[in-house]
Amino acid sequence: MPSLKAVRVRIASVKSTQKITSAMKMVAAAKLRRSQDAIVAARPYAKTMADITAEVAARAGGDAHPLLERRSGKRIALVVVTSDRGLCGGFNSNLCRTAQRYAEDKAKAGEVDECRFEVVGRKGRDYFRRRKLNITRDLAGAAADTAVARAKEIAAAVTEEFLNGTVDGVLLVYNQFRSVISQKPVVEPLLPVASTAPEGDAASSEFLFEPGKGEILDYILPMYVETQIFRALLESIASEFGARMTAMENATKSAKEMIERLTLQYNRARQASITKELMEIVGGAEALKG
Repeated sequence: MPSLKAVRVRIASVKSTQKITSAMKMVAAAKLRRSQDAIVAARPYAKTMADITAEVAARAGGDAHPLLERRSGKRIALVVVTSDRGLCGGFNSNLCRTAQRYAEDKAKAGEVDECRFEVVGRKGRDYFRRRKLNITRDLAGAAADTAVARAKEIAAAVTEEFLNGTVDGVLLVYNQFRSVISQKPVVEPLLPVASTAPEGDAASSEFLFEPGKGEILDYILPMYVETQIFRALLESIASEFGARMTAMENATKSAKEMIERLTLQYNRARQASITKELMEIVGGAEALKG
């Protein structure tokens, strides 16, 4: 059994850790609120942008712009959005495993010959490096104030790769924010841009392209790519804070339970020590009487 001093030191250490996890939980909760508001505001715009782009692309035709080109090649790039920091449960590991499993399944099915990982966030970079997977680009994780610039940077890079034929498809892999306790890893196609044929009355209507199909698609398609990447970054930021808040709450509860167990252990050891001393005193007194 450990000494009383060792148990006291352990209790003090766990209490110190509990204060840290509790503070981290409160910080994550405060940042989560702002991040949640940002993604809720961005989703309608991103969805409308996707719907408009899909319909315009369908009416313009698949050969109207290089970003609409469907290729038979088997080279893809996965843009994996992770975080720079840990202490957020399975937020990063679950996402990285999803991306790795997706690439392996596609390779086994013969649908992909080459898969490139373009990683956002230090945790994702470390994960794929340890497994010696094909990382062609790694960037620092995005924050709320750098998400726009990071989205533009990623969009420019993947668009250039697609246009020059380095890859035949680009997919986004990120954590979709559902609630504080629920973040779902998703894999979404980004390039080539999807087109959706209109239905119902919209199918019979005609579009007039002014100044022309090429000029309009040159403007709207890069904007679509940037918007979808920006939305994925905001989803990931909100998911990270939600996962960290949940992880720190669980850690704080575990620390509390550990402190209770150690306190009980300390009291029992102290009681046993007092009992032993009393027995020695009584034994000594009885020996003197004899």
